[in-house]
Amino acid sequence: NFLITSCIILFGLGLKDDLYGVNPRTKLILQLVVATILVVLGNFRLTSWYGVFYLWEVNVLWGSLFSIILIIFVNNAFNLIDGIDGLAGTLGAIATFCFGVFFALISALPYAFIGFAMFGAIAGFLFYNYTPAKIFMGDTGALIIGLVCIVLAIKFIELNKIGSEITPYFLSAPAIAVSVLIVPVFDCIRVFFIRLIHKSSPFKGDRNHIHHRLQELGFSTKQIVSILACFNILMIVLSLLLQNWGNFMLINIVLGICVIFNALLSYKIGKKKNANYKLSDIIFVDTLKPKNS
Repeated sequence: NFLITSCIILFGLGLKDDLYGVNPRTKLILQLVVATILVVLGNFRLTSWYGVFYLWEVNVLWGSLFSIILIIFVNNAFNLIDGIDGLAGTLGAIATFCFGVFFALISALPYAFIGFAMFGAIAGFLFYNYTPAKIFMGDTGALIIGLVCIVLAIKFIELNKIGSEITPYFLSAPAIAVSVLIVPVFDCIRVFFIRLIHKSSPFKGDRNHIHHRLQELGFSTKQIVSILACFNILMIVLSLLLQNWGNFMLINIVLGICVIFNALLSYKIGKKKNANYKLSDIIFVDTLKPKNS
């Protein structure tokens, strides 16, 4: 019920934004309201750090605040990745299908139904959203997909909490959840980080997202969607195979692979523009040097 209520609020927000535009502050306030409803009333919150940075139990206040920030962040990450036809929908379909299967395996059927229902809705939409697109997602769809994905991720982590009386079906559930959402999450972290070190607003739009960078290398829209979808699936499979390694190690491995993938992209783009481009330019030119959007 709280998830449905939150989706209705976000649907109204997204629809207003798509039709007439919404002030960023208003959008953030409404997303804060939605996240608070889910965390405080719906009890969708993390109760532990699960060994990440070697931290475990967390009190209700800090766990709730972190969960609210996490919901807002992932919500916006899916909105930001929606830059080319079919990308956000494909990543959302992968995420909701995976969570649906995960919940089915642990017999959490209500959440499995939510995951599969969302997957079905996205799949029907994608039939008309792949290039050449006949319909578009907009903020209305991207925000709701992001919200459902992060709520399912939080519940998946909590239902597989280490230390419970019953041995969890999935070990390293937080790392697996990160892998499921890794493409929009890492892209959002990278873009926000670069904007902040350039003293620019993290909410200011630019063409520095992962799909824009692949476009610079000459990949078509269909190829970009395929590449990022395959990368996402590869990270999920890797996390499932290595779940015995622990959350801290596994999350660092996944993020490390993303950093290497991003560095290779930067190097390829740099070499395409300048034959004298060096590996060190990835940091000192592409990352630290301010440049126009």
